[in-house]
Amino acid sequence: MPGTTYRLYGRQGAGSMAAQMLLEEIGAAYELVWVAKVPAEIEAFRRVSPAGKIPVLVLPDGTVVSESAAILIHLTDAHPGAGLAPAAGSSAHARFLQWMVFLSANMYEAALRFYYAGRYSAAGEAAAAQIKQQALTDWTSHLKTVQAALSPYVLGAELSAADLYLHMITSWYPFDDPALAADFAKLRHHAELLRRRPATRKAEKDHSES
Repeated sequence: MPGTTYRLYGRQGAGSMAAQMLLEEIGAAYELVWVAKVPAEIEAFRRVSPAGKIPVLVLPDGTVVSESAAILIHLTDAHPGAGLAPAAGSSAHARFLQWMVFLSANMYEAALRFYYAGRYSAAGEAAAAQIKQQALTDWTSHLKTVQAALSPYVLGAELSAADLYLHMITSWYPFDDPALAADFAKLRHHAELLRRRPATRKAEKDHSES
């Protein structure tokens, strides 16, 4: 008989926060396993997921799922009663999938380029400054695209897993620059709405203390 508990492998500042937020919103039983950036822990983690990338969710039946967006979409499908995605097959669900892919392929990718710019050129750190600047330009543009759709959530009046994903990626943005922060009033309001929720506060607290 399969169990009923999920196991989430995570790390501070990584994509595991949105998955934990969703597990908390659903009310699912889960174990949170921190993977430090030390060789022994990474080697042990690779026995679970050979790619060695965070996050990974092990389902109750033992299936290993990686990629933040895939984890979130699966959890909304597995727990439809939580109401964190529109009904599968509906036009609203098509919009939900559109935003999930947009966030993964565009915003998340820009964040990775910004923080790990040296990995994106054969020249390494010699090209990092230019890559990082372009990544920030792209990330800012993607944020403006999403902000234009907020009302107050990504899909309108109802919270969805897309909001949890957006909140995580937006929390990494360098808002400490006043010039960059000035144009994002709706995104700041979105963050305030999310931080009123116990699930968000729990995940943010855990990810700040790991």
